[in-house]
Amino acid sequence: MKKIDWAAKLSSRKFWALLAALATSVLTAAGAGESVALQVTGVIGAVGACVAYMLAEGLSDAANKVSGDLADGAKKGSGDKTEE
Repeated sequence: MKKIDWAAKLSSRKFWALLAALATSVLTAAGAGESVALQVTGVIGAVGACVAYMLAEGLSDAANKVSGDLADGAKKGSGDKTEE
């Protein structure tokens, strides 16, 4: 049995679109109003975008740290003093 790569799943836009569609369908079936369904879908979309961004940045930073190729901004923020 394969292990589920949760980082890849949570950073997938398709996953968050599926979750928003599922929530909208369930809310509609339960008789919630259109405004409630719209608000819940908006929150899921916003959370999904934030999670995807954080995971992508974290994976990118980890890969750069392993390869020793940090971006200039990361080098400046690392606390090292550089000569000017």
